[in-house]
Amino acid sequence: MRYIFLVFISFSLSFADAHIFVYHRFGDSRYPSANTTKEQLIQQFEYLKEHNYKIVPIEKILTNIKAHKDIPNNWVALTIDDGYKSFYDNGLEIFKKYNYPFSVYVYVQATTQRYGDYMSWKQLKEISKYGTVGLHSYAHPRLQNLTNKEIIDDTKKAYDIFVKKMGYTPKIYVYPYGEYDPRVKKILTDNFDFEAILNQNTGSVTKNTDIKDIPRVAVIGRSNIKYKLRYKTFNVKWHEPNVFPKNGILKRISANVDPKYNSLKLYITGEGWRDINVTNGLIDQTLNIYLKNTRTRVLLGPDIFTVSNHLINKSKLNKGVKQ
Repeated sequence: MRYIFLVFISFSLSFADAHIFVYHRFGDSRYPSANTTKEQLIQQFEYLKEHNYKIVPIEKILTNIKAHKDIPNNWVALTIDDGYKSFYDNGLEIFKKYNYPFSVYVYVQATTQRYGDYMSWKQLKEISKYGTVGLHSYAHPRLQNLTNKEIIDDTKKAYDIFVKKMGYTPKIYVYPYGEYDPRVKKILTDNFDFEAILNQNTGSVTKNTDIKDIPRVAVIGRSNIKYKLRYKTFNVKWHEPNVFPKNGILKRISANVDPKYNSLKLYITGEGWRDINVTNGLIDQTLNIYLKNTRTRVLLGPDIFTVSNHLINKSKLNKGVKQ
């Protein structure tokens, strides 16, 4: 299948790649899959400090994206999802010691109903003296499984409570679980005035990054910061896949890239890496792969660190649930 473009697309590697990391729990050994110990956090901060990385408020990165301005390679932003109390108890003191800015994104239902593991609105106001606080939904649902109305209702409920409790409007939204699809993105973009929306996906951030689809790299436990800082952005115009296939079979991959490449590396969750041919800047290959994971990453690039990361998530609505 051939694609005709009415606009010229420039493909190149970006040499100005910032990184955004996402944390969850701190010093909470009950949940090792989401936890970073205090010792590990200090080791990571020492690495960033010793290698001259500049920890900036995420708003500085957003400003450059909106202005289509290059972002320095040494910029790093630090984000924290959900609003766990372990950040207040164990993480905040370390961030303050290093004078590192941060952004926390609130799971509003957990905070409002005073779930035991979560910060209170009072504590969130206190930490906002040192960082920023944004929105992470009301009920923390997998948005791709909700109808359009349910997405709007959950977000509006979270938004209204946030404004009442914090005294200002949230400027940044984070997809629950970092998951979304084109429909979810459009609903949030069309109905709310968020300046930016963040996911959780491997990659870096450049001036060309979609401000409503900003990648963040998870940092958990003994995560190798040096390894994660190697990720660079590879520019790809994706055609397929756009959504998770209804029958679970990824039939083909189709995309445009810089025509200077004759081959690239393709990664699919559960399948690993493979080489793929490029013809005059076009990738159009039949795969017929059964996807084993409901959250599937499709990566494409000249090497395993320089990639475009395409995330597709299975939705219950694909089974015919009325929207």
